[in-house]
Amino acid sequence: MPPVTPLLDTVASPADTRSFSLAQLKQLASEVRAETIDAVSVTGGHLGAGLGVVELTVALHHVFETPKDIVIWDVGHQAYPHKILTGRRGGMRTLRQGGGLSGFTKRAESEYDPFGAAHAATSISAALGFCAARDAKGEDNKVVAVIGDGSMSAGMAYEAMNNAAETTGQLIVILNDNDMSIAPPVGGMSAYLARVVSSGGYQSLRNLGKSMSRVFPKSLQEAARKAEEYARGMVTGGTFFEELGFQYVGPIDGHDLDALVPVLQNVKEINRPVLVHVVTQKGKGYAPAESADDKYHGVVKFNVVTGEQAKAAAGPPQYTKVFAQALVKEAEKDERIMAVTAAMPSGTGLDIFQKAFPKRCFDVGIAEQHAVTFAAGLAADGMKPFAAIYSTFLQRGYDQVVHDVAIQRLPVRFAMDRAGLVGADGPTHAGSFDIGFMGALPGMVLMAAADEVELARMVATAAAIDDRPSAFRYPRGEGLGLEMPAINEPLEIGKGRIVREGTAVAIVSFGTRLQESLKAADLLAARGLSATVCDARFAKPLDVDLLLRLAREHEAIVTVEEGAIGGFGGFVLQTLAAHGALDRGLKVRTLALPDVFQDQDKPDVMYAQAGLDAAGIAGGALSALGLDNVSAAGRRA
Repeated sequence: MPPVTPLLDTVASPADTRSFSLAQLKQLASEVRAETIDAVSVTGGHLGAGLGVVELTVALHHVFETPKDIVIWDVGHQAYPHKILTGRRGGMRTLRQGGGLSGFTKRAESEYDPFGAAHAATSISAALGFCAARDAKGEDNKVVAVIGDGSMSAGMAYEAMNNAAETTGQLIVILNDNDMSIAPPVGGMSAYLARVVSSGGYQSLRNLGKSMSRVFPKSLQEAARKAEEYARGMVTGGTFFEELGFQYVGPIDGHDLDALVPVLQNVKEINRPVLVHVVTQKGKGYAPAESADDKYHGVVKFNVVTGEQAKAAAGPPQYTKVFAQALVKEAEKDERIMAVTAAMPSGTGLDIFQKAFPKRCFDVGIAEQHAVTFAAGLAADGMKPFAAIYSTFLQRGYDQVVHDVAIQRLPVRFAMDRAGLVGADGPTHAGSFDIGFMGALPGMVLMAAADEVELARMVATAAAIDDRPSAFRYPRGEGLGLEMPAINEPLEIGKGRIVREGTAVAIVSFGTRLQESLKAADLLAARGLSATVCDARFAKPLDVDLLLRLAREHEAIVTVEEGAIGGFGGFVLQTLAAHGALDRGLKVRTLALPDVFQDQDKPDVMYAQAGLDAAGIAGGALSALGLDNVSAAGRRA
């Protein structure tokens, strides 16, 4: 039964909240929280982060004239309450589903989403761009960036803040501190000080003091400035942000609308960069989330009353867990093995490694660039680092992969989780590009696991490679349920394997589309065509001998990969061309992800759309053989 929301029912847009009293805003916040919980219980998704910013969301849309005033949510996974208040309430139960609302902010979805996001620490830079554009056009709208304390571990946030004071006169950054508080709130006194520091009277007094100090010698001017900042920093804790050119306001209780609304009204009138430090509780207002270790950061469907999440049927182990267990095995044999993650210990499985080897596991925060170069430093001094980073997040550290790892041939081992499509998280989290960008680097060893046994062997292979960088990719989700070997034997570098022999066409799979390739071979067999199915294992170095043999013995070769155009298929084509294999009339089809950013949906649906299911792979083979719409009768079997 949906929650009772009489006040929320009257809100068609944020403008409807601007005449509300504080008492009404508090009621609205309560109803938005209930609506958020109910909607996510149906769809699953990010819950805790949104519950933590309900009051802040209500206050922002009440005080600022959105969408004229710009509000940018960092990452965007906390924006469900924002979506409810900005005309998308009716679509909330389609969150993260095919054709439904995105789980993040998205420009194409609403004018209230001025900037799309899903990766951390972009909000201040984007907001500063909006400020500069506004100033150039002579407009006067306000710009607000809301960023979490976790995102503040990323260097990009500080790069933007360092540039803000020189770029614009008006920018408001709201630091949503919901975990590792920079400074603790101190109750009513803290809220009182925040109101005073942000008030017009204080600003006038401060400006008067600055004007008067100009008649003093420069040494006294500087002394007065430092004394004022020091005194304010003693009670507010914001000296660091002041040094970056921001006026610091806070910390204030982010769930107290009596404090939030007047502070936001005050800072709205300040014509310089301001940072408002807001302390919130992730999962606020929903007891099961408040008591959970992860505050229900990401959930599947759940029972609203009990908080119990729907349990998936027992199945094969997740690839992430297989990786972690294999890495522990290798670390038990070699004390030089260390692990590095960028704020995703549980997401990458390194929480398992951390329990086994707490002094050999490093979580560097949301700082992929630092993670890569940190791993490079470990490798340069004789350690064997594994950098476990989602494919989509490794993109952020690519310059470091090139300059700090590859050029120096340092043996950093990249475990690229979430390779390929990721379903509900959509294009921002899909691991689409790593085959191309990692395979382009001289000296890189690049592998993709076809199943969980192969993944474990690739961990062992990477551990054994000590003279150059290596990388292996694996998807989100479950393996095939194969029996795991007691010992994970390393693979021979650059050698693939044939898993089925045929004569008409060779299907060369790189990664976990191997099972669909075998199904495609069955479909072709039903049409009288026998197919060879090969697991490439390596995109770099390629198994040239195997490829040339396939070219000699088959009419056509079809490559299959869970990556963007320009990856494995491109490497194969270049190799075949370089050896003259294409000169003899060999037909080739390269099946990859389409040249679009695919919207969220169920993974099976997305792979079918991409032509990477069994039917699509078989269709690619038939196309190569010129048999799209004709019978296969008479072809060689």
